[in-house]
Amino acid sequence: MAGKRVCLAYSGGLDTSVILAWLIEKGYTVVAFLADVGQNEDYDAVKAKAEKIGAERMIIQDLQQELVEELVWPAVQCNAVYEDAYLLGTSLARPVIARAMMKVAKQYNCEFLSHGCTGVRISMSHAHPLFSQVRFELAWRALDQKTKTIIPWRIPEFCERFAGRQALLDFAESKGVPVTSTKQKPFSMDANLIHCSYEAGLLEQPDLEPPADMWTMTVDPMKAPDEPTRFTVHFEKGIPIKLEVGDKAVTGSLDIFKAVNEIGRANGVGRVDIVESRFIGLKSRGCYDTPGLTILRTAHRDLEGLVMDSKVRAIRDQMVTSNWTACLYNGMYFSPEREFLHNSIIFSQRHVEGKVNMVAYKGSAFVVGRSSETSNLYSETESSMDTLEGFSPMDTSGFIAIQAIRLEKYGARKIRDGEPLAPV
Repeated sequence: MAGKRVCLAYSGGLDTSVILAWLIEKGYTVVAFLADVGQNEDYDAVKAKAEKIGAERMIIQDLQQELVEELVWPAVQCNAVYEDAYLLGTSLARPVIARAMMKVAKQYNCEFLSHGCTGVRISMSHAHPLFSQVRFELAWRALDQKTKTIIPWRIPEFCERFAGRQALLDFAESKGVPVTSTKQKPFSMDANLIHCSYEAGLLEQPDLEPPADMWTMTVDPMKAPDEPTRFTVHFEKGIPIKLEVGDKAVTGSLDIFKAVNEIGRANGVGRVDIVESRFIGLKSRGCYDTPGLTILRTAHRDLEGLVMDSKVRAIRDQMVTSNWTACLYNGMYFSPEREFLHNSIIFSQRHVEGKVNMVAYKGSAFVVGRSSETSNLYSETESSMDTLEGFSPMDTSGFIAIQAIRLEKYGARKIRDGEPLAPV
């Protein structure tokens, strides 16, 4: 295998640093690739580390704009959420990373791609690295059907050598590879513009409370400011187009998202501690702080209540949101079903236009008002309890009579058979 060229997704953390050192030890020439997707990173230090370990070159690309516009905004538009809690922070970043990395591999004539378990959850089981491998490799195969990979975690020699995270730490120490993970604090962290995830170490005991100093993207809600932050989010076709905070107005997709992130960070909004079902059926605990996306999803859902047709919304919620979420979580972004769902999202959001007034305070972000100058679905007159204008109360009699037909027949059958309508 000596002399083969590999493009490695390199984060600079423990996992990928060990993979990089191991590939070089095996005689591979490695082009290291790092996507700037908004993580708080010392990119000069990452580059220096990769070159010190022995990478031929370190390529770093800023993908933040396309991450927000191509992935985050559709997630907002369909209110994407996995198992009612996880807002897909890691999953959303994978497609843009995989696509950019494929281009770099071709540019530098790399025969193989490797994700090096970047962002992978390494614990006591080698099943764990599968989670992120699926997302990268399915994307690569869709983007180039001739893709060849070298995946150390599927090579028996590597797996036997590194039986767990402790072995990774020992190997890094023996090679003089500096890492942020330690034997005392062995978290697996994956950060980007959207969120930071925390797994492994003591977090694998789901009954234990996460350490207070673990969180990096939100302040402790109980230590957040005593004064609330008031702001307004403007939407057009379901996409945030302007943020107003006090006398300041923010426009531009990336600037809006960063500004909302800061509101959430300062007020401790967006922390989640869950046990979730992985693609392959395993349960895994994950802690996530997702400040900005939590706020924007809340605002968007509220505005839809004012401006979106109820039947379209119900179908979108039942069919589109859950399936789009599953596509992203399971690595099926570059699939025909995701493309079909995306077009459904666009159609559903044609008239989602207006603004939402919100307050962020000590871990919560809540809506205090909303309005739209274009939608005619809400009528103060028709909804008012102080006037009969808009429709006749007499119409209700016919409506109730028709709706009762099925219930009357059901009740009559139950009475005939001596069955109670409900437990007594």
